[in-house]
Amino acid sequence: MSGHQHHLHDAPDSGESRQSVTRRVALVGMSVNIFLVIAQVIGGIITASQALIADAMHTLSDLVGDIVVLVAAHHAGKAADANHPYGHGRIETLATVILGLLLSGVAVVILMQAWERLFGGEPLVTPDAWAMAFALLAIIGKEGLYHYTVHVAKRIHSPMLKASAWHHRSDAISSVLVLLAIAGAQLGFAWLDAAAAMIVAAMIFYMAIQLILESTSELVDTGLEPQEVQDIHDFICAINGVENVHLLRTRRMGGRVLADVHLQVDGRISVSEGHHIGETVMYRLRKQFPSISDVVVHIDPEDDETAHPCKNLPSRAELREKLQAIPSTAPFWSYVNDLTLHYIDGKISIDLILNGIPTQETLADFEHACKTVGCIERVVFLTRIASK
Repeated sequence: MSGHQHHLHDAPDSGESRQSVTRRVALVGMSVNIFLVIAQVIGGIITASQALIADAMHTLSDLVGDIVVLVAAHHAGKAADANHPYGHGRIETLATVILGLLLSGVAVVILMQAWERLFGGEPLVTPDAWAMAFALLAIIGKEGLYHYTVHVAKRIHSPMLKASAWHHRSDAISSVLVLLAIAGAQLGFAWLDAAAAMIVAAMIFYMAIQLILESTSELVDTGLEPQEVQDIHDFICAINGVENVHLLRTRRMGGRVLADVHLQVDGRISVSEGHHIGETVMYRLRKQFPSISDVVVHIDPEDDETAHPCKNLPSRAELREKLQAIPSTAPFWSYVNDLTLHYIDGKISIDLILNGIPTQETLADFEHACKTVGCIERVVFLTRIASK
């Protein structure tokens, strides 16, 4: 007996949908970044601070990132359709990769510009002290955005928002170093501006690589950590009716986890009981592990992880045809009310429910016919008791 069950659950963690939460975070980030870009560019020009203008370009990359998040949230929140039966969560993963690439590009540009300022031979310009006020404004704005975004990312389990939050944090760190560099320039160390920019570029590039690796591993269906898989395995094994668990597989899609598993149950229970055990596993699994939203359960009467001993056995129709082709079984069929087949260990066991009691000769002829078929291991005759 085997069966497949599929369940998709995409309920938000609150009354507000995942899509609308992500959209709101992106809009807040865009608003703050637009203000900071304008302030830093104006401040950089007024105070003659190249560091502030470069930091404004970093902030501008955040603005582009927010637009990517907004577009991805719109598409990733779409319901499953014929072409995307598992939904559109991978769009969110792809957007995370794009954000990582954007971060790495920004890091390379900052590094090149800082290198040119430090070793290009041009005289280093000391910015006006007021530039520190603009840098401090950027620090407050970006750090505030980081804490807000990472809080929401953890709440809705969104890698994309986590990537966006670290983008905000990288810009805040950049602004801190810019502030220190401007302060150092006031003390006569103008080279600190370029040195700080190079350090910022290295930090941004490291975070970008981490985000890219994490998201690409999801795109190639990397499973959960071994300990997480073991915890899921042990939890399923403890559920009543489950004799064993094998072929447990997991993968991530956006902030969700998809899983499929083979459950070994008693091979002689009914299809409906096996289905009930599978449903129990699905609902309890999602309750115990909230990140799991989609579970496919396959019911097995035996362990078929490494071998499939019953794959060449005849079907019900084929078996019945073979038995009915044997003339000695003809008197027996009028007594048969129901017939249940058990495919276990490469053999077939037959449970026959009879309306009456055939003669010993008729039963013996049928048993002999079953032995000639070869794949039948045993036959059980059961008499139906009619109730008034």
